[in-house]
Amino acid sequence: MNVNFNAKPINFKMSEYMSKGFELLKKDFGNILVALLCCIVMSIIPFCGLLGVGNFYKYLRKVNKGQLASPGEIFNFDNFTPYFILQLIMIGGFLVFYIPMIIFFPAILMFQGDHSDAAPLSMLFFIPYFIVFYVVIVYFLLKGFYIPALISFKGITDIKTAWNASRVMTKNNLLSIFLFSFVLGILSQLGIILCGIGIFLTMPFLYTSKYFAFEHAMQQIEYDEITEIGIQEKY
Repeated sequence: MNVNFNAKPINFKMSEYMSKGFELLKKDFGNILVALLCCIVMSIIPFCGLLGVGNFYKYLRKVNKGQLASPGEIFNFDNFTPYFILQLIMIGGFLVFYIPMIIFFPAILMFQGDHSDAAPLSMLFFIPYFIVFYVVIVYFLLKGFYIPALISFKGITDIKTAWNASRVMTKNNLLSIFLFSFVLGILSQLGIILCGIGIFLTMPFLYTSKYFAFEHAMQQIEYDEITEIGIQEKY
């Protein structure tokens, strides 16, 4: 596990990532599309969806650096354990969300049986509850934005270590990361609207842009490591 890095707030450059993502897509669109299709196949295998995405980022890294890369590398299971644990945590989070619903929803239904005007009462509970849940989910997704990069690029296998590092790296950048993810999400949805065919252009662009966001972040946290090596060699 490569933990020799210095997590720090990242200088986030949204437009640069999208521009470079588009350039990389033009460079080798055919193979990138095939790799994305392999990633989709991986998502069909239980608990392998995030692993496939992580491997896709590693594939894009090789393509960007001009290294020999094969779409078949998407089916690599070396990082299965950390991504499996990450998915279990996500599933656990959704189960925790449903616990209050399991407790309160039957009680509200029983109350509605005797009171025809109880519908506003149920809405008074569920609307704020869903809003709070959505905000919490978005917050944790944004704070964990760099976890896939830390697992796939830095070899972090401990999810707590990856979370703590990502939490530091996203400091003061949550709004920029949110806008970046929102814009890419809108573009990917446009691909679905265009008869579904456009998704084969917009989805690869989403991942290539995210790859450059991850790559730029990894370069920034590795800077102190390189400097330290230089100082040690000097003295």
